[in-house]
Amino acid sequence: MMQNAAKKRGMPVAVSILNDVMSNTKLIKELSKNDLKKRFADSYFGIFWAFVSPIVTICVYWFVFTVGLRGASNEVNGYPFVLWLISGLLPWFLFSDIVTSGTNVLMEYGYLVKKIVFNVSILPMIKIVTATVIHLILFLFTLIIFLAAGYAPDIYILQIPYYIFALWVFSAAFILITGAIVPFFRDLGQMVNIFIQVFIWITPIMWQDAQAADSHPILIGILRLNPMYYIVKGYRNALIDHVWFWEDMGMTLYFWVVTILLFLLGSKVFMSLKPHFSDVI
Repeated sequence: MMQNAAKKRGMPVAVSILNDVMSNTKLIKELSKNDLKKRFADSYFGIFWAFVSPIVTICVYWFVFTVGLRGASNEVNGYPFVLWLISGLLPWFLFSDIVTSGTNVLMEYGYLVKKIVFNVSILPMIKIVTATVIHLILFLFTLIIFLAAGYAPDIYILQIPYYIFALWVFSAAFILITGAIVPFFRDLGQMVNIFIQVFIWITPIMWQDAQAADSHPILIGILRLNPMYYIVKGYRNALIDHVWFWEDMGMTLYFWVVTILLFLLGSKVFMSLKPHFSDVI
């Protein structure tokens, strides 16, 4: 019904989805609160568990790469390796949380999808908001670690909201596609989980692309086309390398062209399949 209305108004599907989100911000806020509560409703320590997994992951990677493979005295750009590692893992945790939960959002909220009057276009945004709340708390925890290590953030940290927004758009484009297809092809959810496990290793989070480029320039050049490379590098530019995003305008333009095209594709897929969601869920 929404798709037909959008066509009648001559509204592009991407603009239609953005309009749905902007006109339902209050509902998204309430559903996001409930989603956050529901995620930890049956656990004694509640939201505390949202930070256990990232912290344990950071500790494991830090031990493997500093003690096991690198040597504990190693630094990256004058910063301890663990701080460099955390600054790269931070946006990855947000991306993986949005993608894994957003892919199954229609299945999880099937009772709302079946309601004719409910606008399912806003459901992916619920997972983005929920994941971002956890991300912001984890980011504050990261700043405390930086301060405890004697590295106070400076003015470059002001561009973190920009990179969060960039990650929102890229992640939204991703889950508009996967979330719309999963009700018709349930195995895609498992495929996305495997993809996330592989994707973290082809993104330069735990290895330095500048060093690898010396021996594998073509391969690294290809891997840098990954949009998450731009966001991970952006977090490190803000926290460690002290570089503004507009200083590499070529990469910035590339990221937004790819992300917008992906968002347009995701919007088209989502709105095309939208009339059939209630039939398969």
